[in-house]
Amino acid sequence: MKKTRLGFALTGSFCTFDKAIPVIETLVGEGYDIVPIMSEYSYTTDTRFGKAADFAMRLEMICDHAVIHTIAEAEPIGPEKLLDLLVIAPCTGNTLGKLAVGIADTSVTMAAKSHLRNQSPLLIGISSNDALGNSSKNIGSLFNYKNVYFVPMRQDAPHAKPRSMVADFSKIPEAVKHALTGTQMQPVYLPQE
Repeated sequence: MKKTRLGFALTGSFCTFDKAIPVIETLVGEGYDIVPIMSEYSYTTDTRFGKAADFAMRLEMICDHAVIHTIAEAEPIGPEKLLDLLVIAPCTGNTLGKLAVGIADTSVTMAAKSHLRNQSPLLIGISSNDALGNSSKNIGSLFNYKNVYFVPMRQDAPHAKPRSMVADFSKIPEAVKHALTGTQMQPVYLPQE
């Protein structure tokens, strides 16, 4: 029996990579075939959270696929129908904005554009300091797009960063199941822990 194939894309919210990678391990353990995707910046930028090459190598070991990290590598995702579902988590405000207006100038936004052309589901796990600010209009816009779903999210530091929201990464496996059946997992906005 053919495994369900997921693309799992990481964009530049480097502080949440330590949440995303265990989720990818869980999904692989649940039997999904995961194709890792990293934005160009995620693939090449070392930060205080770790070296880019280490993250890429770890993803390749977990997924047993090379990391897609260029526009040219991402473009065939749609024409070749490579994925059943694409997850973008963490998805930054920058990537949200590009998705909302159809800009495909990174490996991740090209992967999304190429994937959505097949009317296949896209699941977004937000990690943005301005999700309740400038990015809120992009979130609202994407809620109205066909085949676009969100991982439930909450404010991560409401007093220190009142506009910041982060997806609950522990809910990604369940949100994947919902998106694969064409439903939005509820509730979308979660109370504080």
